[in-house]
Amino acid sequence: MKKIFYRAFFLIAAMISITLQAQVKNIVLVHGAFADGSGFKKLYTILKARGYNVSIVGNPNTSVEEDVAATKRVLDRQDGPVLLVGHSYGGAIITVAGNTANVAGLVYIAAFAPDKGEVLGGLLGSYPPDPKSGILAPVNGFAWYDLAKYHSGFCGDLPIAEAEFMAASQVPVAVSAFTYVFNDIAWKIKPTWHIVATEDHSIPPDLERMMAKRSGGKVFEIKASHLVFISQAKAVANIIDDAAKGTIIN
Repeated sequence: MKKIFYRAFFLIAAMISITLQAQVKNIVLVHGAFADGSGFKKLYTILKARGYNVSIVGNPNTSVEEDVAATKRVLDRQDGPVLLVGHSYGGAIITVAGNTANVAGLVYIAAFAPDKGEVLGGLLGSYPPDPKSGILAPVNGFAWYDLAKYHSGFCGDLPIAEAEFMAASQVPVAVSAFTYVFNDIAWKIKPTWHIVATEDHSIPPDLERMMAKRSGGKVFEIKASHLVFISQAKAVANIIDDAAKGTIIN
């Protein structure tokens, strides 16, 4: 009887150990247009304190192909499975880069999640323009965000000083990113989590809801601006934490 008990005990302990080892501990963050990796500092700090290995991609926003390549270079440095997180245009990047073998799941933060055959410009154009949006007409193949509208249109729930820093450090996006035709969609084969920023004036919240719903992933709504990961960093970290804990590699 004791032999049977000990065998059962060690079998259960081994199964628990394997499960714990298989949980995602690596998180890779991908920024969007009109921002840079420094915006992730609050989120990085919270997730690091919870024991995660957090990496931030310095994607150049020069084309979908080059931004995906930059993301894959960071993915190649990870030891074990990864939860890939994208904000805004970063969602489009992870939709492609997420096909990488070590990516276990995808988290979209107020982000594009395009389907096969879609272009970002077409997705945006299918919804009424927001008068608060400050996306300017392209110059020399790149689009910037209007400094005068950055606070109100991009991050109205942040202090003005913080918004001014974000505006000054913004990375413009190549116009080609809005005409790129997407293929090999990662969210069709990987589990997803989606955060809708209900006060977003850069990507229509209804567009975020539509993309999230069709993915079949878990959807969360947070009352916040487009930079929800800064203004509501703890709430966003909680969702990423739950996603990492809920993504088990077989």
